[in-house]
Amino acid sequence: MDNNKIRIGITQGDINGVGYEVILKTFSDPMMLELCTPIIYGSPKVAAYHRKVLDLPTIFSIINSASEAVADRLSVVNCTDDDVKVEFSKPDMESGKAALGALERAVAEYEKGLIDVIVTAPINKHTIQSEEFVFPGHTEYIEQKLGRGSKALMILMKNDFRVALVTGHIPVSQIASTLTKELIQEKLEIFNRSLKLDFGISAPRIAVLSLNPHAGDGGLLGMEEQTIIIPAMKEMAEKGILCYGPYPSDGFMGSGYYTHFDGVLAMYHDQGLAPFKVLAMDEGVNFTAGLPVVRTSPAHGTAYDIAGKGIASEDSFRQAIYVAIDVFRNRQRADEANANPLRKQYYEKRDDSDKLKLDSTEDEL
Repeated sequence: MDNNKIRIGITQGDINGVGYEVILKTFSDPMMLELCTPIIYGSPKVAAYHRKVLDLPTIFSIINSASEAVADRLSVVNCTDDDVKVEFSKPDMESGKAALGALERAVAEYEKGLIDVIVTAPINKHTIQSEEFVFPGHTEYIEQKLGRGSKALMILMKNDFRVALVTGHIPVSQIASTLTKELIQEKLEIFNRSLKLDFGISAPRIAVLSLNPHAGDGGLLGMEEQTIIIPAMKEMAEKGILCYGPYPSDGFMGSGYYTHFDGVLAMYHDQGLAPFKVLAMDEGVNFTAGLPVVRTSPAHGTAYDIAGKGIASEDSFRQAIYVAIDVFRNRQRADEANANPLRKQYYEKRDDSDKLKLDSTEDEL
């Protein structure tokens, strides 16, 4: 295998949704295989069924582990019982079990160093639930399994439009009581670090959205801005994080003001993701920031309404592959830069003139 190519572990997701369709469509383009070495964790039988029903030309090899993957070829690691059946558009506990089996295998092989990044196809959050999976979604599961104590931050992104969430998969009734100054500061810190490390932005500008309509209207419509959000932002600004706001979400998104920032921090799920998906759904990517592992997924779900019809767009999934590759390479570059920092510079006064000197060894003189 070409060691320069990033090994992408792809989990099959819900086999009754559009996961295999967008995966197989993405890798029907030979150019994609020049960028990376893709390994699907799933079922060769299920992949072949989807390929036949959807009349797709994509060729793949069957392997036992990512260690057997070869360059310029899509590979499938079998993680599922051969008798699992595909029933398009049906929420099914068997498909949930198959989705979990693929996810567990991908996580195990990542821990062994056999893949470099993980890209997850959409799951049904209800059917995947089991004794092993008691999480609201992929983000929380991967945080526990591969986070090594780090906290995750969900970022939905398309190009330079990036939206992160302070609170994620929780009921609306719990949002206000969950928000604390410390939680907002934690998310701001992770967001700022990710924008620098993962996207190479040296001085990220982050817009913070308010919780209440009209940013609380001076306390008339709520006090969370004055008591929680603004104090949190002031302390982070003192630490050098460039955060602005809090802005009322409706005017901020509706006016296009978001284009002036590198990232937008929303207080809750629908506040950030509803406008994002209106503006950027087709090529949107879900990136899990803050963790040692690079994990992305398409912004859409299982799309049961169009599963098996051959009309699902692979654009979002392809972008998820691109983002995973870009972030992984940015982190590699950052590691290399930190391992070989620039030599210190200092001025030395001599002969009444200031001359720039570089630290040097005897051998270099």
